[in-house]
Amino acid sequence: MNHDLLMKRCIDLGKKALGKTYPNPNVGALLFYDGKIISEGFTQEHGKNHAEINAIKKVNDREILKKSTLYVTLEPCSHYGKTPPCCEAIYNKQIRKVVIGINDPNKLVNGRGISFLRNNNIDVKTNILENECKKLHKRFLTFQNKKRPYVILKWAESFDGFISPINNKNKRPFWISNKFSRQLVHKWRSQEHGILIGGKTYINDSPILNSRLWDNNDPKKFVLTNNTNIKDSKFLKINYKNKLSAKQICEELYKSDIQSVIVEGGTKTLTTFINDGIWDEARIIQSSKTIVEGIKSPKIRGKIYTEFEILNDQIKFMVSN
Repeated sequence: MNHDLLMKRCIDLGKKALGKTYPNPNVGALLFYDGKIISEGFTQEHGKNHAEINAIKKVNDREILKKSTLYVTLEPCSHYGKTPPCCEAIYNKQIRKVVIGINDPNKLVNGRGISFLRNNNIDVKTNILENECKKLHKRFLTFQNKKRPYVILKWAESFDGFISPINNKNKRPFWISNKFSRQLVHKWRSQEHGILIGGKTYINDSPILNSRLWDNNDPKKFVLTNNTNIKDSKFLKINYKNKLSAKQICEELYKSDIQSVIVEGGTKTLTTFINDGIWDEARIIQSSKTIVEGIKSPKIRGKIYTEFEILNDQIKFMVSN
């Protein structure tokens, strides 16, 4: 029985649910019996089954369940919420072995799930592929541990380093990236809980900010503004009288239970997060187009961990040092 290999499969299952489970984490789980995987599951949308339950419900033979090992990326919940505790379901089905990726830092769980299982004579192994499971659950962990959303900065820039022309007369976004890169951006949006722009970007571009080119799993939309004339019901306003710090913006998002946010601009909003050192990832699309005269793109320093090309667009992923 290769714990790492089976946990890797759970991680892959959890990735399938990314963006569709908020405010719950995107957990993956499976049942292993007699040398093979007999059932798999991942967390559904809020109010529906967690990953463990979806895996368990697919096995009708109670005797097989008793002899199976449950693998799960995150500690099973031990409290009543929209659904009953997963720990009780594991106990009631008499599953005797559980392998867990990482503990759940949520104060409603935080070791109680593991304690419940062990106190009921269930063999529990923890910290299997710990770093990989932390990466899968980085949004949830950041929200729980740092009391702020996981922050992703995103922008497209021209080859000569501009984020937009000086004047945008048609009140729609000026497309720097190609259509395939834009579809990728819509995939990114579908995976995050919220999306944030500044008031100037809202006025200049009238952006839609949805994931229509991917799967229509849209994030909640926020605009940072003190403009009282902005009364768009599709956007939630973060109001300010004086300049807000990134910490203050994150505090407002945290109050709205936003676990992850993709910040799409403009330069002033992006630079606020960069200068305050509050960001987790940056995703930068550099086009082969030139603008010659425009608004300079943000300057950022971090560690590049992925680079690839989509036609003539260069995509760069960075993490903060």
